[in-house]
Amino acid sequence: MRNRTVNLICLSGLLAVAFTAHAQSAPASQPPASPPPAPPPAASVDFDSPPTTSLLLEAHGEGVQIYTCQKDSDWAWKLKAPDATLFDQDGKAIGKHFAGPTWRLNDGSEVQGKVLQVRQQPGTIPWLILSAQSIGAQGRLSQANIVRRTQTSGGLAPSSGCDAEHAGAEARIPYSATYSFFNTKQ
Repeated sequence: MRNRTVNLICLSGLLAVAFTAHAQSAPASQPPASPPPAPPPAASVDFDSPPTTSLLLEAHGEGVQIYTCQKDSDWAWKLKAPDATLFDQDGKAIGKHFAGPTWRLNDGSEVQGKVLQVRQQPGTIPWLILSAQSIGAQGRLSQANIVRRTQTSGGLAPSSGCDAEHAGAEARIPYSATYSFFNTKQ
């Protein structure tokens, strides 16, 4: 009787192992996977190649990046806002770039951006690709849904001078960049 009990226990163990192995190898009865989400609108705009979308405007920005001295875990210069003038290909002032980040043209059109991609650049502020939403009047920027910042120069936060003695101090660091505004829906 004892051998028979031991055999039944062993047989039960083997069946349990076999059943578990089969259950793990069998495909689960789940609904089919949903398709992957669509790529963001910036998928057709990158840093290096010409976009496969409609370029609405390219402007040269010149101004300052404004930093404030603040304490988080340590004292550091934090970006407060850009303050720049936008120029067309002929050097004519056509608008402003300021906090938001926001770009407003003299025609009243305006977009606000949200960073999608960042490419660090040695010795200067990074290149960016931002989604954009129109928040102004109808005009050249009203159809823009992507902004690309490239060809940056300057604008980096100071590397020193931020401490308790300078809390709330501002530093205005000169910079320039090329801003390209695209419509990826056309």
